[in-house]
Amino acid sequence: MIKKLLLAGAISVAATGFAYACENKVEIKSLSNAFPVYTVMTEAMAKCGNFQAEMDKDHRLKQEAALSSKPSLYQLTSVTNQTGGALAGAGLLRPLDDLIAKHGKDLAPSQLIKIDGKTIAVAAIVNTQHIMYREDVFKDLGLSAPKSWDDVLSAAKAIKDSGKVDYAFGGYYKTGWNLGFEFINQYLGDGGALFDDKNHASINNEKGVAVLERMKALSGYMDPEYLVSDTAYMSKQFQAGTIAMGINWASRAGSVNDPNESQVAGKIKMAAAPMGSARPSATLWWDGWAIAKNTSDEQAEAAFKLIIKALSSEVVTANNDVAIWTSPAFKPTEAASGAIATAQGGAANFPASKFLGALHTELGGGIADYMTGAKDAAKTLADIEAAYLTAAKENGLIK
Repeated sequence: MIKKLLLAGAISVAATGFAYACENKVEIKSLSNAFPVYTVMTEAMAKCGNFQAEMDKDHRLKQEAALSSKPSLYQLTSVTNQTGGALAGAGLLRPLDDLIAKHGKDLAPSQLIKIDGKTIAVAAIVNTQHIMYREDVFKDLGLSAPKSWDDVLSAAKAIKDSGKVDYAFGGYYKTGWNLGFEFINQYLGDGGALFDDKNHASINNEKGVAVLERMKALSGYMDPEYLVSDTAYMSKQFQAGTIAMGINWASRAGSVNDPNESQVAGKIKMAAAPMGSARPSATLWWDGWAIAKNTSDEQAEAAFKLIIKALSSEVVTANNDVAIWTSPAFKPTEAASGAIATAQGGAANFPASKFLGALHTELGGGIADYMTGAKDAAKTLADIEAAYLTAAKENGLIK
């Protein structure tokens, strides 16, 4: 579904979305991620009245506890193909099919995220990772948009040697979720299998070592504080003109060229994520909204109407470049070109599971030891595998 939505943008999408005039009389609170498209959507919801948004880039750490409360602390929450399945599996999301029948007739089937035949979320955008690069810097140095990791490293060296910017490259290497995610993307891009047939981690091998070595090589072209760099940090580096190239989320493409925010607006181009030895070093995602199960029918209906408002054609059209919207009102532009090229190149869906969630956590915490020189690559990966096995057994994932 994610790939079909992205590739649809490569041809055309008819602007036949829907509008929704709203007046909300029920107190509704949302907990969501904190990147630009959620600002757009929650501001649209707020115009309906009686709405309060909490946006936090680490919102996923709060979701389970907040939604487990009776009643839930939030009626609305943002979800992805990683968090949506986990929250639904824990029985914390309300099926939406009755509300869709009543208020969602204009939603496209591809926007409806189903588990076991029940709709548990409405996808608002599709997302993936791609290259962003300064076209002016690349032209001055006679460089082309990188296609492989060797191209990225070669371009980074040329940019560093030129002294045109403070740092040639930017990445989301913040210790924790971001650092683990970058390893997963590169490892899958090189055709690595994260688990064996017993769901034991399988990363301490030649591919895993090669990915760590590449990540370390890239860090040599980055701000020395790269272990605190997340996607927002890198976007600000682009906006300030301190980096010339980086791998970032498609949902950040609009902000780096926004003349109200960026000193280099119009100079940043998008290209497909670097090709690994097997496929692009990126994964395909959806982002959207779900409603807490532990909420009243009255609140659930009001919350669903706010989702409809946030995805209305008027909101999407006014904010077309902020993200790759699932709405039929979305018209692909340059901001979406890198994401579309990544999908066309064969990027896979992020393989969300309880096992990967546990491994992701250990990768995010353990890779920093290699990046700082505290451990070598093989020792780092062996320790991560061992920590994952312990955690998986403690949580009943592996006997």
